[in-house]
Amino acid sequence: MRPFLETDRLVLSPVTAADAPDLLALDNDPAVMRYINGGRPTSPEEIRDRTLPKLLHDHPCTGTRGFWAAREKRTRAFLGWFELRPLTDHDPAVAELGYRLNRAAWGRGYATEGARALVDKGFTDLGVQRVTANTMAVNTGSRRVMEKTGLTFLRAYTEDWPEAIEGSEHGEVEYVLTREAWERGRPGAG
Repeated sequence: MRPFLETDRLVLSPVTAADAPDLLALDNDPAVMRYINGGRPTSPEEIRDRTLPKLLHDHPCTGTRGFWAAREKRTRAFLGWFELRPLTDHDPAVAELGYRLNRAAWGRGYATEGARALVDKGFTDLGVQRVTANTMAVNTGSRRVMEKTGLTFLRAYTEDWPEAIEGSEHGEVEYVLTREAWERGRPGAG
């Protein structure tokens, strides 16, 4: 499928059904899934019946799927996926940022690089006015990516987890970036 966005080191393309084996491997790494489901295994059926329909959903208000497979530009190796999807199908104003990368990609700046590129694309081309991102309070790595992308801490909150996982007792955090704050932070801005 044609790339949606390219950075210096990444190619982001819409997720397709052909990505199922890579998605299954990603979701079966306990370290990757630690803050998602406590590291429990994911079945091929879950990828087919739950994950892929979510990742393949088209959002009419942006004309995009909202989820992109991330590949290393030079080798085309699958690194994971990024998300920038509107919270509703009919209004692009508020979009959720997310990312899930395999361990080989951790600590190399890929998450920040992809997240920044998607935020820029959202504000310049997709009609986004506000980006929001959430994670467990104890997920310091993801929180750091949010901060390096320009998002700022908004609030801490708690949710009822269907099955509590280690760290969930500390709650969740939400980070945000408005279009106005993004414009102020761009190089050459006032």
